[in-house]
Amino acid sequence: MSRKANIIFIMADQLAAPALPAYGHKVVKAPHIQGLAERGAVFDAAYCNSPLCAPSRFSMLSGRLPSEIGAYDNAAEFPATVPTFAHMLRLGGYRTILSGKMHFVGPDQLHGFEERLTTDIYPADFGWAADWERPERRLDFYHTMLSVVEADACRRSQQIDFDEEVAYQAERRIYDLARDGDERPFFLLVSFTHPHDPYTIGQEYWDLYRPEDIDLPAVPALAREDMDPHSQRLHDALGLADYALTEARIRNARRAYYGAISYVDAKVGRLLATLEAAGLAEDSIVVFAADHGDMLGERGLWYKMCFYEWAARVPLIVAAPERFGPGRIAQPVSLIDLFPTLQDLGGLAGLELPEALPGRSLLPLMEGGEGGPEAVHGEYLGEAAVGPLLMIRRGRYKYVLGTDSPPQLFDLEADPQELSNLSGQAALAEVEDGFAREAAQRWDLEALRAEVIADQRRRRFVQEAQLIGAHTPWDFQPIFDASESYARNTRAILGDLENRARLPYRESPAPDGPGALRRES
Repeated sequence: MSRKANIIFIMADQLAAPALPAYGHKVVKAPHIQGLAERGAVFDAAYCNSPLCAPSRFSMLSGRLPSEIGAYDNAAEFPATVPTFAHMLRLGGYRTILSGKMHFVGPDQLHGFEERLTTDIYPADFGWAADWERPERRLDFYHTMLSVVEADACRRSQQIDFDEEVAYQAERRIYDLARDGDERPFFLLVSFTHPHDPYTIGQEYWDLYRPEDIDLPAVPALAREDMDPHSQRLHDALGLADYALTEARIRNARRAYYGAISYVDAKVGRLLATLEAAGLAEDSIVVFAADHGDMLGERGLWYKMCFYEWAARVPLIVAAPERFGPGRIAQPVSLIDLFPTLQDLGGLAGLELPEALPGRSLLPLMEGGEGGPEAVHGEYLGEAAVGPLLMIRRGRYKYVLGTDSPPQLFDLEADPQELSNLSGQAALAEVEDGFAREAAQRWDLEALRAEVIADQRRRRFVQEAQLIGAHTPWDFQPIFDASESYARNTRAILGDLENRARLPYRESPAPDGPGALRRES
């Protein structure tokens, strides 16, 4: 590429890597994502750094773990002073554009993006703050099992409304980028809310799957008493005992989820086709990822909020045919590695950052070499917990430790379904001791718990005050100036304006004859 590559980053919400055909799923239909995988680098062990929407996204954008930036839960403020990869790319000469969900909380709703094309689907205030001091209380914003019980096809939903707008605005902006004459490369982040629950999808995508083809969870539901303590709290917070989770209801929920993946896949196809039609495909790198996964009934759990593979392992695919060929990468990586990776992909390795980041560029791995992170670290600091839940993935082993939960140690090569907790086994004592020492050096569980609780109290106090009297919301308001749209007398001559809006552009031919009238300037 003779100039810096454009980068289009497509995000799905709550899309578990094991649910994609690119990662071995036999039922789900996602041909466009599969096509990306066949011509790009596929990371087989990519993890979110927090299995919850806002903390995962803030961590990914900043390249730092959630506890370092106060990204505790879905109502934690993302401070405006935290640099993001959008700031980095913008300083490096990129146009930075966001269409869709980022779940920014707080007054700053841009965080380095020069343009934001849509509002968000979720609120920007502190109303969804967790409360670790009252773990027995089920808060209004918690997921419930109604999404499973009521899973079905629909004609329209809030999620469909949102994603249709996200796709439309992104596609139109791609055409604008091809026509507007700005020579800067662009970074466009297109973030969909599907396949996030509720488990409902349009009839077209529901009908892609037959009930008898829908696979049941590979690991059946565990009785509450057989669950680890954190899973027991999830059981209670989600109300897993409130409804009979019959085989039919589980199949319906998974069918709707698979249909939602196919819906996202169709949007991916449209975006790639738009890049091609706009003449930008050859100069563009495509990244596809998700913020976290969905348990989808595995072990009897749903949604996310834990570090089992279906909740924590995410798809990560990077297609840049002019930079590297297709391949699969087994080394564990995480979303915080995207900051330095985008810096390298954007040709900005020399750009000085205000502080060192823990992530490592994945470009050497994608080019067939060595590098990347030594280990993956994760933190869950949100609802349905009473203290931090922490994860370390190194090599074949995953180690999970919680405030009141006994350690879990899994050998993911021998036991990919995480059926055997190897903690306490003499044969792995050295491995476990190494994980325990690392966790103790990295985290002070009690200090972190106290810090989170203090922050929860402050946010609940502020939120209560903010709702009294006149309320000024922080939710992003897209700016639309109709005076700069289409044909206006304050803009160029009509014929020139229409020609410039035409893609591909063509020069108007010179007149063949003298004409009867002259155009006035």
